[in-house]
Amino acid sequence: MSTSSSYFPSFPRTIVSYTLSTSLFIVFFLCSVFIFTRRSLEPSLSPYHADIPLPATADPLLLPQIEHLPLKYPKGTPPRDADGDVTVKTNPKTEGADDVAVVGTKLKAVEDSRGVDPTEKTELGEGGGSSGEVSVEGEEESNAESAEHAVVEKIRGCDLYSGSWVKDDEYPLYQPGSCPYVDEAFDCQRNGRRDSDYLKWKWKPDGCDLPRFNATDFLVKLRGKSLLLVGDSMNRNQFESMLCVLREGLSDKSRMYEAYGHNITKGRGYFVFKFEEYNCTVEFVRSHFLVREGVRANAQGNTNPTLSIDRIDKTNARWKRANILVFNTGHWWVHGKTARGKNYYKEGDYIYPKFDATEAYRRALKTWAKWIDQNVNPKKQLVFYRGYSSAHFRGGEWDSGGSCNGEVEPVKKGSILDSYPLKMKIVEEAIKDMKVPVILLNVTKMTNFRKDGHPSIYGKNNTDGKKVSTRRQDCSHWCLPGVPDVWNHLIYASLLLEAHS
Repeated sequence: MSTSSSYFPSFPRTIVSYTLSTSLFIVFFLCSVFIFTRRSLEPSLSPYHADIPLPATADPLLLPQIEHLPLKYPKGTPPRDADGDVTVKTNPKTEGADDVAVVGTKLKAVEDSRGVDPTEKTELGEGGGSSGEVSVEGEEESNAESAEHAVVEKIRGCDLYSGSWVKDDEYPLYQPGSCPYVDEAFDCQRNGRRDSDYLKWKWKPDGCDLPRFNATDFLVKLRGKSLLLVGDSMNRNQFESMLCVLREGLSDKSRMYEAYGHNITKGRGYFVFKFEEYNCTVEFVRSHFLVREGVRANAQGNTNPTLSIDRIDKTNARWKRANILVFNTGHWWVHGKTARGKNYYKEGDYIYPKFDATEAYRRALKTWAKWIDQNVNPKKQLVFYRGYSSAHFRGGEWDSGGSCNGEVEPVKKGSILDSYPLKMKIVEEAIKDMKVPVILLNVTKMTNFRKDGHPSIYGKNNTDGKKVSTRRQDCSHWCLPGVPDVWNHLIYASLLLEAHS
């Protein structure tokens, strides 16, 4: 036996193994206590903690965005201390629900950045925001849609163009002199007209009532779109009315302006008005005939006007860009050279020595209709044609002493109320044969009543007391506020119908 074995007796192998295991267990236990104590001093990493709003089932695609998402607390969230923790006491029964609401709010922000529709359902329930907020907004939208639907059902199937004029407190839709876009020729009150009953008439269809005009809702329906009026000075009359009625729906009227800085004048044939708040435009393009005007040189070297009834007007490139189009033509077809038709009407390269003005009008409307069918997408664009507007000259025409001065109320009876010009029958024929649907604003009979609505001698300012000339009166156009406001009211009603068709 060796010396070492005499001084250090051997222990059983099982005792050595037990001692080693016990020592390792004690070391592991002490380390666990140390780690647990340190962890308890750190903020909780619960998945519902407000600083890291990640539920256990969070979409992994959201992780990179949520990691860098700044803290934004919804309105009504309790105040937080410097560390971001809520400092107000919570009800244990609702504490979980509050945390989920915060998570939902932050996930909504992330979904917005990804383009997720907040109304779509997610794994958390209703998309971003608290269920209460979504419920209230959804209920308000639903109520508004229900109310609009009820209004639409009342006018669906009703002939909006057969009726009479009634006095109504809703009119005028804007006060005389309040709209800066009415040019002098239509600004009758500023030009010295003293009677005002003509401002208070509203159109009442026989079988229904027009929905109350809502300028703000009209602008909402135009959001992101362009509305273009194309035609003669009668459409410029309606264009100025449109600017004025829509202006009433703006909270900040400085955010409406002519895109190129132009003032409205008779000499300019193109205007673009921008409504910034709604990202929409209302525009006007002058086109007297909708087909192409031109000139020809005669034997003496002078130039004479021509009208190509088989070619669309050269402004048509601007028509293509519009979402809503309102066309008209008519009044220029009864003027001198157009009515006489001598060496004026043209098809191809041939100028007719003599041609009937009515037949020329029919062919021109067919040219316009063909262009609409070939260039308008009815899924993206809406087309109106505004019918012939009645004139009321007594004792002559516009250039031969005709007058309407002194008329202060609508016509109540007489043959004029049933007057319906051949031009309107031609328009109806053209529209009937078209592939693209066209809404006919058939204002002819309603304007038959309104002999009181023209500027007459008040087409120029006469507030300085000078004697007014009565030699040439305007009994074709309309004072503003006035009759064209109703035409735009009818467009609004048509847009309501279209939205629910």
